[in-house]
Amino acid sequence: MKSNASAFTLLELVIALAIASILVMYAVPSYRSHVARSHRVDAASALYRAAQFIEAGTPGDTVPLPPGLDQAPSFGTAVYRLRTLPADDANGGYAVEAHPVESGPMRDDACGTFVLDATGLRSNRSVDGAVMGEADTCWNTR
Repeated sequence: MKSNASAFTLLELVIALAIASILVMYAVPSYRSHVARSHRVDAASALYRAAQFIEAGTPGDTVPLPPGLDQAPSFGTAVYRLRTLPADDANGGYAVEAHPVESGPMRDDACGTFVLDATGLRSNRSVDGAVMGEADTCWNTR
């Protein structure tokens, strides 16, 4: 008596693995860029929340940011740390920056540190402190 067992042949298995590896090759970088973009959006919205908190306070006071406003995301493991910068002639009274955590996933991000000042000027600084010119691409929330 002959059994009617069916199974994958080696060729079918190799073709299925090749298709799966091609899909993974495109999916993983896309997923990583999506995660990085969502971290940047979170940092930008945290800066706006911090600026709103500072604007609601007494003018001239440089109050430290309370817990929840001092990091992005507000809860959980911080990806960015926020801090206020002192007033000078160029920033309109205050500035807030979001610096990537050194051990976090955005430590080597091309956008570097996000900065928002009282005049509404948005900018980015690289690791060495130089102002980067393409702030619009880093602050893009779409």
